[in-house]
Amino acid sequence: MVKPVVHWDDSVDSGEELVSRRQMLAIAGGAGVASLLAACSTASSAPAATQTPSPEVPTNAPSTQSSSPMVSGVMLCRAAWGARPALPGGRPQTVTRMTLHHSAVALPDNRGIIARLQQHQRYHQDDKGWVDIAYHAAVDRDGNIYQLRDYNIAGDTATDYDTTGHYLVLAEGNFDEEAVSEAQLRGTALVFAWAVQRFGVGVDTLASHREVASGTSCPGKNLEAHMTSGDLKARIADLLATGFDLQPLCGPPADARVAAIEAGR
Repeated sequence: MVKPVVHWDDSVDSGEELVSRRQMLAIAGGAGVASLLAACSTASSAPAATQTPSPEVPTNAPSTQSSSPMVSGVMLCRAAWGARPALPGGRPQTVTRMTLHHSAVALPDNRGIIARLQQHQRYHQDDKGWVDIAYHAAVDRDGNIYQLRDYNIAGDTATDYDTTGHYLVLAEGNFDEEAVSEAQLRGTALVFAWAVQRFGVGVDTLASHREVASGTSCPGKNLEAHMTSGDLKARIADLLATGFDLQPLCGPPADARVAAIEAGR
């Protein structure tokens, strides 16, 4: 297997620089994009906040030996979902493992995802006193991926585990009640595959919230089933084997994508 090559993007929240980088990638034959981030122990019924732009999102080029079509996607920058700036402070971290959460709040209509992320952030900052929304990335019901907290700052939780070193991904919804969509599973696998490449961690470091903390059913029985069966890890391994591309989407293109999500398109 030829390991995907990681290219670094230092302008996550710069729409103008992103477009020029995409143009350069197109000239070089680079891959395109498609789209696809509340502390899950308790329902975050509060409003959301906005955070500072997070670090770069790399491109992961596919293996040239694979005949499978490459999976590509975008990560919508913080500004696109209306994130507040992060508050001062937080615990610096180096990512060594990955953890899956759900919000424990049903999302029957994906058009409400932007308001939901803002609600989470307001609750986490205003009510919980955390520096930012608890997680580093989120995936909605349609598989869209959102950039949340800076991954250099440890996430937060209302449960009894130390989140230092964990890259926290939120699958939005209540999966004790709702089924997990195929699109959401694909988006979740994609962002975790990106994390494996970005941080140099193993797929086997992935755990669900209930595996690292007591007293929680997070990420819900229906999503947990994809952990215990090995399905989610297998999806991540497949992406790493065949190659994938995850690009940041910022500025006007991201605003247009968010408008389409809110319109149900």
